[in-house]
Amino acid sequence: SQSCGKWYISIQTESEVSTPVHPSASMVGLDAGVAKLATLSDGTVFEPVNSFQKNQKTPARLQRQLSRKVKFSNNWQKQKRKIQRLHSCIANIRRDYLHKVTTTVSKNHAMIVIEDLKVSNMSKSAAGTVSQPGRNVRAKSGLNRSILDQGW
Repeated sequence: SQSCGKWYISIQTESEVSTPVHPSASMVGLDAGVAKLATLSDGTVFEPVNSFQKNQKTPARLQRQLSRKVKFSNNWQKQKRKIQRLHSCIANIRRDYLHKVTTTVSKNHAMIVIEDLKVSNMSKSAAGTVSQPGRNVRAKSGLNRSILDQGW
């Protein structure tokens, strides 16, 4: 398969794996947040990486450059690939950090309890309708951006 100009190959194998026994017997609760990525019930706090927030100006600049190009021209396609690569890089930073955090938590605790958050409902727009316009739309859009930047 191809993604952002890079080719990937998938290989499937079959092997037997024994049932793992966790060395720890501790149990911990996890609370996901915006200011702190995750807070464990034992007091451990994981800071957010905010990969999109740190790179927010670059996609906007690249997107403005794209809007000035003739649609589907070679330069438009090159610019589109640049934007795709940047978004892929941001996603890779987020994925790597989340993988490291979850690995740390799962290696140190046998049981992890997480609250059942409805992220799609939490990140819905507050714009409302014509008959019932929304309130605090700008603040809500900033919160939505932060929620999605955490990669819950």
